[in-house]
Amino acid sequence: MTRTLSQEELDRYYRDGYLVITDAVPQDRLQAVIKETERMCAEAYKVTAGTEILDLDPSHTPEKPRIRRIKSHHEHSDFFADFVGEPFIMDLLAPLMPSGVRVHNTKINMKSAEVGESIEWHQDWAFYPHTNDDVLAVGIYLDECTEENGPMFVVPGSHKGPTYNHHEHGYFCGAIDPNELSDELSKAVPLMGPAGTLTIHHARLLHGSAFNRSSQSRRFLLQAYAAVDAWPLADLKGGLDGFNDKIVRGAPVLEPRVVSAPIRIPLPLRPSAVVGSIYSNQSILENRFFDDDQEVNRKQAAET
Repeated sequence: MTRTLSQEELDRYYRDGYLVITDAVPQDRLQAVIKETERMCAEAYKVTAGTEILDLDPSHTPEKPRIRRIKSHHEHSDFFADFVGEPFIMDLLAPLMPSGVRVHNTKINMKSAEVGESIEWHQDWAFYPHTNDDVLAVGIYLDECTEENGPMFVVPGSHKGPTYNHHEHGYFCGAIDPNELSDELSKAVPLMGPAGTLTIHHARLLHGSAFNRSSQSRRFLLQAYAAVDAWPLADLKGGLDGFNDKIVRGAPVLEPRVVSAPIRIPLPLRPSAVVGSIYSNQSILENRFFDDDQEVNRKQAAET
């Protein structure tokens, strides 16, 4: 049995910009996702450098694989091609996207024990602005997520605020200088829970994640969706047919719904950046928040 969002959850999502739900993912589906994730990870034992599918940590070796991200898992796995339209996910999103649901992108962020890399503060909206902001990401923790193994932090209510500058040295880097967020970061909260915990966060919500300093891995599946009547402003890969092929519930439209929302275009790209790697893009950010001691950083932010 699947369930939809209660009115209280809808009100909380619109107010805070995120939800954490512990009873939405059936155990058999969670185990199937973990099994397919591990099958895709097995490829790391055969390679010394990143591939179209795997973004590897600099310390990776075939003997001791360390994967930062599985990229676009729905494009490389029949299982995940179906999973983007998984009924329990679609039923949760139905009241948030009445025009229908289109998958935008997918990834599985992998924080290896003791080396899992941080992701600096950013807004997904800065990467892919649309004609309206019915755009969000669904996340599923594949491992228990605690404060020690690199949870995603969010700033409640920040989805109603500005779209911040995500550029450094004139190039889009997908990260925000924390000095621009001095009034926001003291409000940040971690999203934690047991394996199978599902999160939903708005594309305009400020979020980031710390290093994994623990002995436990933290794998986090993320699938971004947009309402069918939301059209991207910066990119339309694959032409109209390819765009419509991404619809997982509902029918195509040729009249985008347009609402007023603060927009920045994610260009120009840094010529030397690795395509599709947020880690490569964010590497040029000079003033970082999630540095070697994230606990000190959070305390300093709270005191400012």
